[in-house]
Amino acid sequence: MPVFMALREFAEATKRGDDLSLFSYLHQTLLTTGITAPQLETLLTEGRLLILMDGLDEVLNQDINAVLREIRRFSDQYHRNRYVISCRTAAQKLALRGFTDVEIAPFSPAQIATFAQKWFVALGRAATPEGQAQAAEFMEKLDLPENWQFRQLVVTPLFLHLACWVFQGEGQFPSKRTAFYKQGLDLLLGKWDETKGVERDDAYRGFLLPQKMRLLSQLAAVTFEQGQYFFEQRTIEQYIEDYLQNLPGANLEPEELQLESEAMLKAIEAQHGLLIERARGIFSFSYLAFQEYLTARKIVATHNLSALEQALGGLVSHITDPHWHEVFLLTAAMLRSADSLVQLMKQEIDALVAQDPHLQDFLRWASEKSQTVPPEPKLATTRAFYLALAQSPRAADQFALASTLDQGIFLDAALENLLMEFAIDHSQDFAYAHACSEALKNILVMVLDAGFYKSLQQIKDQLPASNQHQERLQAWWQDNYSTWVEQLKSTIMHYRNIHHPWQFSPEQEQVLKRYYDANQLLVDCLNSNCEVTATIRQEIEATLLLPQKELEDREWQGE
Repeated sequence: MPVFMALREFAEATKRGDDLSLFSYLHQTLLTTGITAPQLETLLTEGRLLILMDGLDEVLNQDINAVLREIRRFSDQYHRNRYVISCRTAAQKLALRGFTDVEIAPFSPAQIATFAQKWFVALGRAATPEGQAQAAEFMEKLDLPENWQFRQLVVTPLFLHLACWVFQGEGQFPSKRTAFYKQGLDLLLGKWDETKGVERDDAYRGFLLPQKMRLLSQLAAVTFEQGQYFFEQRTIEQYIEDYLQNLPGANLEPEELQLESEAMLKAIEAQHGLLIERARGIFSFSYLAFQEYLTARKIVATHNLSALEQALGGLVSHITDPHWHEVFLLTAAMLRSADSLVQLMKQEIDALVAQDPHLQDFLRWASEKSQTVPPEPKLATTRAFYLALAQSPRAADQFALASTLDQGIFLDAALENLLMEFAIDHSQDFAYAHACSEALKNILVMVLDAGFYKSLQQIKDQLPASNQHQERLQAWWQDNYSTWVEQLKSTIMHYRNIHHPWQFSPEQEQVLKRYYDANQLLVDCLNSNCEVTATIRQEIEATLLLPQKELEDREWQGE
């Protein structure tokens, strides 16, 4: 038989009656069901109860040890029953014999729907039909393409609860994730306790929401800047002390300051679930998303324009660090105008490759090559491409119409794939001749340039017929394969200006990867819901991946 109890109410009831006894509390809870004390004793002795104890994190600090002792004593005495103790944070040091610590796994889509149905009926205080209708609307809007970011978040109970709470108030999801995080933190930092009628310990209660936000933002930013996702208790207390010292009218002695910072850390941990003690004396933010959001908030909340430029410059220095990707996106979304940020990002990205002549040659080639491709595909090309793509099985000749309408990129991709296949040494595989012949035949279908077509046909004609005697095939293949592949490469380079032997060093390959990823991040920022003027957006998009000389020429011409 399941029995639910809120540990906060148990602790308060025992203080009123001076009887810290789980048996007495359960008996009082079950009085309305007509179960007597002897019957309860029988149920417990026979192990027929499932006792669900909720909200260990909501028990006041001065009561927690006594409550834990009583749980240990009771579960030892009636060990045949099942016990589940829930806690919104991992902060409590349970250390209960026979208990196993578990963490809730990510919700599946079906579990999200079930949770939402029950939430809007129970916590939304709606009648069942209205609650179910709102839950259905919640799931329908959650599945919309523009809400994909929320679908990623709501796999945890905390974020799913926050999403339901926000949706109930507004009937939709915020257009920006930053608004969702802000509303979620507002809830965790105050409204959660208000709605549940939870009273907290005195420490930290005097802080208003903006002060709590500033303190946590400072803590998040300093630790994230140093790459600290886990930090020692004394480190975090030091940040709290520094913050307290800078408050107006602060005049605490060093010993008082330390005691105050210890009390505040415990309060943040117990009351909000934003910080968690992962191991003895080692803390982290309960969700990396909160640390990232608060770090971005610290940057955006800078008090004047000069300090903001400095803060944005500090952020941009991390542009090649993948750990900062989310902070960039969140900062861009929160800024009243993201023009300065995206311009600084563009300058930093271009500087990554500006001093390497070989990489500049590579970018110059890419720019020249791009001039040979039409700026926009004809609509007929796109239609022909997708008609071919939808057919199964697909073959190169089905794409002939699309490549005839607009040869360029599609042909180059096919040629690059062919040469990558030929990069594997097939000189011992005489039977490969037939596959080479078929591949070239498929590519010839796409070629419009008469000179290129003739050269490719001549190279194809050099291949021996696959019906020749095995010894002759093998002899030709072993004697001529390498020379034949080189001839094919040089012809493709001459006519299509691709597949040059760039031979980047390992260091240059790393720089190129960072350069590419940073450009992707810049585009992600532009494609997010950030505020960027049309002129700045067009200028950045027009100058992506250009070599330094072309960038300077554009600047000189005032383009």
